[in-house]
Amino acid sequence: MTEIFDNIRKLYRFYFPQNELASYIEFISESSPEETFRQVANNLFTVRMFPSWTPTCYINLGEPYQLTVGSTIYQIQKQTDVLILRNNIVERHNLPTDHIVTVKFFPGGLEAILGINQVQFRDRVVPLETVWPAPLIQRVKQAIDFDERVNLLESFFLSRLNGRNKPDHYRTMVSHTIGTFGANGMELNTGQLADRLFLTSKTINRYFHRVIGSPPKQYLSIMRARTALSNYVAHKNQFSPYEYGYYDMSHFYKDVVRLTGKKLTAGNA
Repeated sequence: MTEIFDNIRKLYRFYFPQNELASYIEFISESSPEETFRQVANNLFTVRMFPSWTPTCYINLGEPYQLTVGSTIYQIQKQTDVLILRNNIVERHNLPTDHIVTVKFFPGGLEAILGINQVQFRDRVVPLETVWPAPLIQRVKQAIDFDERVNLLESFFLSRLNGRNKPDHYRTMVSHTIGTFGANGMELNTGQLADRLFLTSKTINRYFHRVIGSPPKQYLSIMRARTALSNYVAHKNQFSPYEYGYYDMSHFYKDVVRLTGKKLTAGNA
């Protein structure tokens, strides 16, 4: 299964924060054994995800699985929980007994809540207990259901967020830059964005490297491609590449292949 091309979300239950965490955490999810069996039966399966620069935590409630990050393969054991940055293509190779809790942060969200800069996690698979308190992880594993796990995680994150009252100028300006890019058809370059925000291109580049770990051109290109591809898959007949700052369909096609390694004509696309 390939992210966006295939509806990999049908394998999971989701919780989307509606409180102060909504700006920092995209979702909390848990794989559904029933839906997984319905989709893959007793077969091995792979979930392929392309870059997003979103710190993502996996708490393993099931069996071992294999994680490929870039060109490196990691064997994740039954009791192992990890964090990855997703700055390149990631594949999870799962058994039918896959059972994972996922917490996906927005870029900069990990630092806003826990004071941990995400840049250090590029191209790494990090044991989660080096980032989160080990007792919290164990309580999440021992919880009776998804709702209890969400409550535990949300309470922890809210307590940490509320304990960090100092505003983060770097993250705020990166967020404003991303918002300005999205609000203007995803076609402004770094220089144009700098003009809109009364900054210099050099300053925006420095802020993106500091908060996300990526130059703004690279990150905003990924953001545009992911947003456009999601719309293309959902509404192919009404899709217009011009709404996302592309010159034409050929420009969009090339961006999708560059980012995902997959052609639009392949599979379900």
